[in-house]
Amino acid sequence: MNVYFDNAATTKMSQVALDAMIPCLENVYANASSLHTPGQKSKEVLEKAREEIAACIGAQPNEIYFTSGGSEADNQAIVSAAKWGARRNKKHIISTAFEHHAVLHTLQKLEKEGYEVTYLDVHENGSIQPIPEIGAICKEKGIYFHTDAVQAVGHLPINVKEQNIDMMSASAHKFHGPKGVGFLYARKGILLSNIIEGGAQERGKRAGTENIPAIVGMAAALKDVLAHQKENAEKMTALRDRLIEGLLTIPHSKLNGDRTKRLPGNVNFCFEGIEGESLLLMLDMKGIAASSGSACTSGSLDPSHVLLAIRLPHEVAHGSLRLSLSEYNTQEEVDYVLEELPKIVTY
Repeated sequence: MNVYFDNAATTKMSQVALDAMIPCLENVYANASSLHTPGQKSKEVLEKAREEIAACIGAQPNEIYFTSGGSEADNQAIVSAAKWGARRNKKHIISTAFEHHAVLHTLQKLEKEGYEVTYLDVHENGSIQPIPEIGAICKEKGIYFHTDAVQAVGHLPINVKEQNIDMMSASAHKFHGPKGVGFLYARKGILLSNIIEGGAQERGKRAGTENIPAIVGMAAALKDVLAHQKENAEKMTALRDRLIEGLLTIPHSKLNGDRTKRLPGNVNFCFEGIEGESLLLMLDMKGIAASSGSACTSGSLDPSHVLLAIRLPHEVAHGSLRLSLSEYNTQEEVDYVLEELPKIVTY
C-alpha cells in the first residue's frame, strides 16, 4: 500500500483545479496587460478569479494581490509593515519563534537593518492560534497585524474583516491548487512596498506577467475546498483522532500540541530515542510518505525549530514525525500506518 501523509508540505491537485486550468492553458494565453481583445479577455478571466478569491475570505477584490506563493506574500507583507513603522520612527516587530522560515528569515534580515524583533515564546504546535483576539489587540494599538495562514486557508473558516486581519498570506498548493502561485491579502489603506520591480501588474505592487492558468486553478481549488469544508474537516478529524489514539499506545511517544484544538489533518509526534532520518527512510520502504519537523523544513533532517521553540530537548525533537492528512486519505491508510509504525519504532 502507498500512503501519502505529507499534505502539510504539499497537496495533490484537485480535478476541479485541473479542469479549470486546462481551458486557460489552451485559450487564455494573451498578456492581461495588453489592450487588444485577446489581452482584455485574459484580463477579464484574471479579475474574475480575484473576485472569487476575495469572496472566499470576506475581502474586496482590490485587496487581493497575486504572488508566486506564500513565501513571497510573507516577505512583502513583513517588509511593507516594517517600512510603514520606520516612517513613524517605530522599528519594533513582534512575532513568534515557530513561524515559517519565510517569516523568520525576513525578520532576521530586518534585524540586520536595525529593526528590533521580539520572538514570543510558544507552547503548542499544530494548534489553532487565537487570531481574532490577537488582531483585536493590534487594532486597538494601531499596529499592522499579518498572519501567515498558508496552513489554514481552505481548512479553517476565515473572514479577514471579522478576524481583524490586516494582511494574510496563502499558497494554492496547500489546498489542492497548483504550485507556484499564491496571494497576499492586504487591507485597503495599507501601503505595500514592492519586492519585485519591473512592471505595473497587480496595481503596480508586484511586477511580472500574471500566471493566469495557475491563478484560475487556485480560485477553483479554494472555492471547491470551502464548499466541502465542513464534511472534509469532519472526515479528517476522525482519521486524525484515530491515528493519535493509536500512536499514543507506542511506548515513549509524545503528541506535540493540543489533542483536539489543532488543524483537522495535523498529527505531530516525537518518539524518544528514535532518529528522524532512519524513521522516515523505514516508513518510505513501507510505502508511507511522511516528514520530520515542520512543513517548511520537510526536506531537512535537522530537528524542527518549532519543536525546539516549545522547549523539547534536541534528542527528542530529532525523532519527530509529522503525519498530515487530507480528505483524499482513508481509514484503511490510517490502519496501515498504525500497523507498520509501531514495528519500526520498537524495532
